[in-house]
Amino acid sequence: CATQNNALTSAKAMCVVEAASGRVLYEKNADERLPMASTTKICTVLTVLRHIDELDKVVTVDKQACGIEGSSVYLTEGERLTVRDLLYGLMLRSGNDCAVQLALTVGGSVAGFVEMMNDVALSLGCTNTHFVTPHGLHDEQHYTTARELALITREAFRNQTFAEIVAAKTYRVTTDNSTRVFLNKNKLLNNYEFADGVKT
Repeated sequence: CATQNNALTSAKAMCVVEAASGRVLYEKNADERLPMASTTKICTVLTVLRHIDELDKVVTVDKQACGIEGSSVYLTEGERLTVRDLLYGLMLRSGNDCAVQLALTVGGSVAGFVEMMNDVALSLGCTNTHFVTPHGLHDEQHYTTARELALITREAFRNQTFAEIVAAKTYRVTTDNSTRVFLNKNKLLNNYEFADGVKT
């Protein structure tokens, strides 16, 4: 039976959890430590929301947040956006530059913010999760398990703002320099009627 069930997915690991109760419905290699890539950003948002109440606070983009490799919304130094704008850029476009700017804004430094992320994970009982970055670019010491990622995600969904962000198909942001429209990269929001997030 287990062999047959494992044929249901090509994923190396997975954990399906009932959101309301936390009951595990299906799992495969759920406790294996694996890199989490951009799903890191689920905890990035959760950490921001736990430490900032004023989401419409205006932030001036720091040079450190510009030119980050990988997915980007192409922030420019000195540009002014709100924390809310950065959260949407983070989750809809997977903006690694947004991750760094949020880390600087909330934690004072990337290292300081990552420490806060690890504290959030530990507060949820995640002992097989360790963050090194706020965006998930590969690092051997940056990992989680399917079970613990599900736990972090379930906790994040308790926050109404998080739920609204990850369910959004588009978001428009106007800054001093330009108007951007963020289109959500998560194709499930269009292809599966019951999808309400979360992160590619």
